[in-house]
Amino acid sequence: MTGAGDRFQAETKYERGKLPRGGLDWESKPGTFKSYPQAKRVPLPEPARKGGPPVWDVVQARRSCRRFREAAMPLGDLGRLLWASQGTTRVFRGFEFRAAPSAGALYPIETYLAVHRAEGVSSGIYHYDVRGHALEALGEGDVRASVARAALDQEFTMEAGVVLIWAAVFERSKWKYRQRAYRYVYLDAGHIAHATAPAAAGMGYGSCQIAALYDDEANALIGVDGEKESVIYMTAVGLPA
Repeated sequence: MTGAGDRFQAETKYERGKLPRGGLDWESKPGTFKSYPQAKRVPLPEPARKGGPPVWDVVQARRSCRRFREAAMPLGDLGRLLWASQGTTRVFRGFEFRAAPSAGALYPIETYLAVHRAEGVSSGIYHYDVRGHALEALGEGDVRASVARAALDQEFTMEAGVVLIWAAVFERSKWKYRQRAYRYVYLDAGHIAHATAPAAAGMGYGSCQIAALYDDEANALIGVDGEKESVIYMTAVGLPA
């Protein structure tokens, strides 16, 4: 029996001579940035862009970590982690390029985070404003249990300092790539996670990437509809125990 995954793979194939045709409607192009103008903002320090251990040492040090110490993450480290995962690294001819690659530079992935322990930041759910390099508060309070439940009841997420939550705005990629976009969206999320993991290791933190989640619960956690925008990946980060 053919399952949904098999059909997805088959129906999003590219075949020579059968590629989708037609130009792009630039007037309908979705924006590549999301913000919450009414939200309480927490400005993040300008990220340090130099220094740190050699890249090969960082690659060797990276491990999936599921035990964390009860230590608050300094705000500077949090800002540097977010910048390394999806921050703006270059502006060229009006285009803002980010730390992780994205198909067509469309950047369909939005970064949210559950803050459990971070200096100068109340516990709660936040959105990362890429352009402003700031946090936008979506709801304050202890969300550790809710995050763990959404992450398929994985209790180690409660021990992390922060849990990054990545959601896809599908239309940003579908505008250009149509149904093939779904392949690229998941690849984009993987690029971001792989930028995050060595950045965390380079600062002495452990991380664990999480694709096992209860979709509706994860979407409710950050207040998205699960159709136009949906959570597809998470990463827990903290000091290793």
